[in-house]
Amino acid sequence: MSRSASPVATGTPLAGAAAAVGHGLLAALPLAMWAATRSAPLFLGLAALAFLVAGLTRGGVGGLWRGVAPLLRAPIGVLVLGFALWALVSTGWSHRPAAGLRMWGEFVLPLLAGLTIVASGAFTPSRRFMRVLAVTVILASCLLYYEFATEFALRKWLALDRRQESFYFNRAALTCLVLAVPVIDRLWREGARRDRVLACLLGLVVATLVFASDSEAAKLGLVVMVVAGIVFAAAPRLMLAATAAAFLATMALAPAIGPTLEAQLPASLRSHLQPSHEVRIDIWETFGEAAMLRPLRGYGFNAAATLDQDPVAQTISPPRRAMLAIGHPHSAPLQAWVDTGLVGAALLLVAGLLLLARLRRLPPPRSAMPAAFFAGCFAIVVVAHGAWQGWWIAVLTLAALLFAAAPIDMRNLEDRT
Repeated sequence: MSRSASPVATGTPLAGAAAAVGHGLLAALPLAMWAATRSAPLFLGLAALAFLVAGLTRGGVGGLWRGVAPLLRAPIGVLVLGFALWALVSTGWSHRPAAGLRMWGEFVLPLLAGLTIVASGAFTPSRRFMRVLAVTVILASCLLYYEFATEFALRKWLALDRRQESFYFNRAALTCLVLAVPVIDRLWREGARRDRVLACLLGLVVATLVFASDSEAAKLGLVVMVVAGIVFAAAPRLMLAATAAAFLATMALAPAIGPTLEAQLPASLRSHLQPSHEVRIDIWETFGEAAMLRPLRGYGFNAAATLDQDPVAQTISPPRRAMLAIGHPHSAPLQAWVDTGLVGAALLLVAGLLLLARLRRLPPPRSAMPAAFFAGCFAIVVVAHGAWQGWWIAVLTLAALLFAAAPIDMRNLEDRT
């Protein structure tokens, strides 16, 4: 396809320049997360502003609406919008409504940025863009690995951040893992031979980083993605059914997982757990008990951050109540129950099941990596960070944009080589 036929090159010079800036900001996001581990929402938001300029220049407000309306009218879009509205309403009965509103903004803004990028019609990730993004993920991974190996010598020299404990950079390691998957998928399926070599290099570098990091969640997510991909290759429908069953069970039974593990896990097995894993089970048990005290509507969006101060949660026995001060339950399904109750958890559950059903309708070569990605990312959020953190929502949003973009070879800027 000639350069003049590319969507990036159509429209006014301003539209093309704005779209180029947006693509550049998205490509820089992995390196930004290495430098500052909460910067993903900022870069996604700035990119969205650039794409907004491109979209308004090319098609006006009407063009933006035509770009985003199908997403908002789709069942998954309706459910996600419904969850966002329910989360906003739930801040009304939170014991700290202002904090809930702030976190709601952190959760929603990356989603709005993603919708803006889609609505603009200017996000057209060419093969060149995917190569650049692969290189920036590789560079960010190498920088992180060097940081771990030298006890943050480069960061100290650059005076980037006073916090130099390795666990602070779990976010950056997870970012590299999450963005690597759609990039590998696109380059492997739609690129030339050298793109496949780049995809293999990207996978090797990111896997090395993940296992060098302190992020047990990233390691779990990578292993689940690989296993899911292998199973999918042999039995795609079985893999999707198993993923849906695990997702359904975990979301529906999240408050009971901690108490069940506490009651059923043999003492001989518990003795082999790392202290952090045993503490996590105690945290799940405590937050699960709290969730069952307000099962329908929850405590309010982001109430889990200070749940030890909520009057209802204070009825939990004092030894266990101390666990509520941890900040969040280290499990997104459980946090959905605690913050938004059965209503919020059900909305997310149905949205996830509809997404898996949509993947099931795609041909196996097209759905293999997205399905493995879903399984791996869900494994990560079951055991990891707070559910609504903006950096995580922003990284997932960018990954979704990459998966959903039209095939590279339909609007490539250069000949296939």
